[in-house]
Amino acid sequence: MITEHVLEDEELGRLLVRVNIRARRLTFRTREDAVHVTVPPGTTIGEVKNAVEQLRSRLRVARQRQSRPLIDLNYRIDTEFFKLSLVSGERDRFLSRSELGEMQIICPPNADFSNKELQAWLRKVIEEALRRNAKIILPPRLYALSLQHNLSYKSVKINSSSGRWGSCSARGNINLSYFLVLLPRHLIDYVLLHELAHTREMNHGERFWALLNGMTDGKAQLLRNELRKYKTDF
Repeated sequence: MITEHVLEDEELGRLLVRVNIRARRLTFRTREDAVHVTVPPGTTIGEVKNAVEQLRSRLRVARQRQSRPLIDLNYRIDTEFFKLSLVSGERDRFLSRSELGEMQIICPPNADFSNKELQAWLRKVIEEALRRNAKIILPPRLYALSLQHNLSYKSVKINSSSGRWGSCSARGNINLSYFLVLLPRHLIDYVLLHELAHTREMNHGERFWALLNGMTDGKAQLLRNELRKYKTDF
């Protein structure tokens, strides 16, 4: 049984575990300093760790959002398929200039970048630009790779997933996160090939990896490890 405990997780950082006599279940709240875990009396450390593993993907996304850098005049995105800059303007409202692969946000001279509502609005504007770019860039590339490797799919949709780069249903419907356009070209192709491979092999068994290896010159695991250095967010 625990009353108060600190766990260190290699991926999530500190987890502060506290007992609340009114608690009926485990609850997780991500804050800047740590993940705060409230548990009912009698909960064991093992039970907390099991819950962490079950919720790991969601907790990872929440921690990433907590650690987001401030979007201000010093903020930049400079990737192969999308570039973003913010500059100071003379007008008292925000303006944006956007074209394929590039966006500039012109900010009022008195903009308060510490304002949470402004940060949320800027993030929404940037995400909409990412979505527009992804809809132009990703479906044609997916189609070209499907023809090249003779792997057909039923449909493709672009979504806002911040936990998965992509997914493929048993019916061959492929979903792709618009955050993919922030990746290098070869990793975009890896994700697209990964989902195309699922149109033939729905699990991650030996036949799946053999198929994916055949489409990536034997580099499937190498590319998979490289992809882990990136996150589905900005």
